[in-house]
Amino acid sequence: MVIKKVGVIGCGLMGHGIVQVAAQAGYSVVAVESDPGALQKGLSRIEKSLAKLAEKAVEKGKSAAAAEADAKATFARIQGTTDKQALKDADLVIEAIVENLEVKNKLFAELDKIVQKSAIFASNTSSFPIGAMGRASGRPDRMVGLHFFNPVQLMKLVEVVRAAETSNEAFAAARAFGESVGKIPVACKDTPGFVVNRLLVPYMSQALLMLERGEATKEDIDAAMQYGCGYPMGPLTLTDYVGLDTTLAILEGWVKSYPNEPAFVIPAILRQKVKEGKLGRKSGEGFYKWDGDKKS
Repeated sequence: MVIKKVGVIGCGLMGHGIVQVAAQAGYSVVAVESDPGALQKGLSRIEKSLAKLAEKAVEKGKSAAAAEADAKATFARIQGTTDKQALKDADLVIEAIVENLEVKNKLFAELDKIVQKSAIFASNTSSFPIGAMGRASGRPDRMVGLHFFNPVQLMKLVEVVRAAETSNEAFAAARAFGESVGKIPVACKDTPGFVVNRLLVPYMSQALLMLERGEATKEDIDAAMQYGCGYPMGPLTLTDYVGLDTTLAILEGWVKSYPNEPAFVIPAILRQKVKEGKLGRKSGEGFYKWDGDKKS
């Protein structure tokens, strides 16, 4: 199938980036938010991001007029709205809302009554089963995962997740869409955490257990992985970036659903930090103290 019009529900941290890369690739994009203020904030983020890209294009030799025209043309392809009815003729609808399976399922059930039956539904979830959302949507054969990474505008990867019921056509179209917006798509079955988080979250958890047991300091654990393995940041810093509450929610969901999986374990230190309101960079303190992007 040919995808021409894309809907994105949620214009927050991830959603606005998905909207932007789709518009940059030439798609007509409908950005849907339930709150007008949140919608405006997301659209403003996109405008600022496009302005920065225009500046970089000028630095590389493009004329200022051409760079500005490109930015305006991209933004003109975006329609911001609080009305889900605007999605009725979309070919692909990507959900990028709160990480709550019940809320997502309710949304997809609602979308099934609005969006044309030929459309593909996709979730940007990082942890929930795509198959469950597909069944809730009433069109499991048209449901896929399209898990982008933050910041969407810069990160090259997208995980294209195939549930047991996903049709070959829907999967192929979703993968082609990922390529068309400049990403490197990797295919994955509907396994907990897909590829990246299935490997990454247990790695973070093991680092927290090391800290909990007093086997090394947080600084030395981070330095070991950063300089020994060439990672851009260590696991404790990464947990602060992801959010301790987000990490805990993922692990709690996995432990509940897969109690016999030894890789899924919740460190007591993680629960304690979240209980204290130390959620990482977004709260100003997690395993480190944060002042913007500076940690101490």
